[in-house]
Amino acid sequence: MPENEETTEQVESAPQETDAAPEAAVSEEEPFDRARADEKIRKANSEAKNLRERVKELEPLAQKARELEDAQKSEQERLTEQLTQAQERIRTVQQRAVRAEVRALAADQFADPDDAHAFLSLDEFVAEDGDIDTDGIRKELGELLKRKPHLAKPADNSPRSPRPDRTQGSSGNGNRSSSDPGTIFAGIMDQALKGH
Repeated sequence: MPENEETTEQVESAPQETDAAPEAAVSEEEPFDRARADEKIRKANSEAKNLRERVKELEPLAQKARELEDAQKSEQERLTEQLTQAQERIRTVQQRAVRAEVRALAADQFADPDDAHAFLSLDEFVAEDGDIDTDGIRKELGELLKRKPHLAKPADNSPRSPRPDRTQGSSGNGNRSSSDPGTIFAGIMDQALKGH
């Protein structure tokens, strides 16, 4: 019980530190009864002791609750990260699909179909449900050709570059010399024998 005595001393010293006016009001109403004050202090100390014991009993449960909350939080963070990664993969696949669609639709009109998607914002052509807006792509490709006609395929009536004719020149008339060293040596020997 030395703990109770210390608490009693602390509680008794507390009223001395307060203002004189409340002390005077208490003393005027009822006289100080030391036995009754000691009983109230013992009762308060007993209640405090019981509360401390309950806190000690509940501390492991509170710790488990914090651990579960942290585990749940980390599980939620993990799931959020997985969702973010899945959404990024979906977006990448959608952009590839749109890029392929743009190339396919641009193949008829553009000199290089790969140039077409470089000038377009691919995200514009993906609907909320994930479908590709091919009509929107056709419209934007037409407008792109109006703004940048140099991307279009040349018209069929443009002059064509001449194709080489292999029958013309030295190879076409049979006077072609062989580059085989054996054939060259045989030709030299043949001429040397005929000339003698």
